[in-house]
Amino acid sequence: MTVVFALLAGLANALSVVSQHAASSAERSTGSWWRLAVRVVTRPLWLLGAAALLGGFVFQALALHNGELSVVQPLMVTELAFTLALRRVWFHEDLHSAAWLAAGITCVGAAVFVAASEPQGGHPNPTESAWLAAGVTVGGLAVILAVLASWGSPTRRAALYASAAGLVWALEATFIKTTTDELTSKGLGATFTGWPVYALVGGGIAGSLLVQAALHVGPISVSQPLMVTVDPFVSVVLGIWLFGEHFTDNGLQLTVAFLAFFMMVAGVVFMSRTAPMTLGDTSAAFAEP
Repeated sequence: MTVVFALLAGLANALSVVSQHAASSAERSTGSWWRLAVRVVTRPLWLLGAAALLGGFVFQALALHNGELSVVQPLMVTELAFTLALRRVWFHEDLHSAAWLAAGITCVGAAVFVAASEPQGGHPNPTESAWLAAGVTVGGLAVILAVLASWGSPTRRAALYASAAGLVWALEATFIKTTTDELTSKGLGATFTGWPVYALVGGGIAGSLLVQAALHVGPISVSQPLMVTVDPFVSVVLGIWLFGEHFTDNGLQLTVAFLAFFMMVAGVVFMSRTAPMTLGDTSAAFAEP
């Protein structure tokens, strides 16, 4: 069920991106920005995207509650392949065969990594000292990268903002896992008396702002691969550090898993350079029946 929920989260996130992008692209940029925003958010496709985004969060929370960070976060990269599939089926885009090859490489790499490394074990309650050390280390590094991203070339700034976003989203995954565990074990009321739920909200806001900054200042071909790959790598580290997750002790399997992870990273980079960054003609999505 962990794998199923992780894949459903990837699909829901892809649906959110594609539908909201289509709604925004189809709206003429005339008039004031707030009128444009009102028109966009009242479109059925944008509302579908908002619902899909919520569904993606729920599926990710269920996956993290039932399984390991080292399984869920790497499988979330399937969002990119689902995005390609939706663009082809929904908008009939002619995507280059290289993009499909890259998507296949990415998915196979993620699957082999999870299968070969055999993530297992762990505990639901990290110690306070572990939380403090991980939060200061990962959060502090994200702040440093965001500050350094204040100047430099567009490529450099996009890379730094994207890396900071990947760090924050990895930390956010730990907050999701802990919050859902507290919700099921202590109840809704008690959940709001602890700090994880508030860290979850704060992390979500910070991560979203960093993503928007990365997309705004530089090329998406730089920011997307970093955001998508830093997150699972740091998540694996945090899974070991905070929750005591561990992998197989078979040397050959670990070698295969290591190579598969970098195969996944290569697939993401390849996909970002071969798939169109914007949707084609979205008129079909708004055609009258």
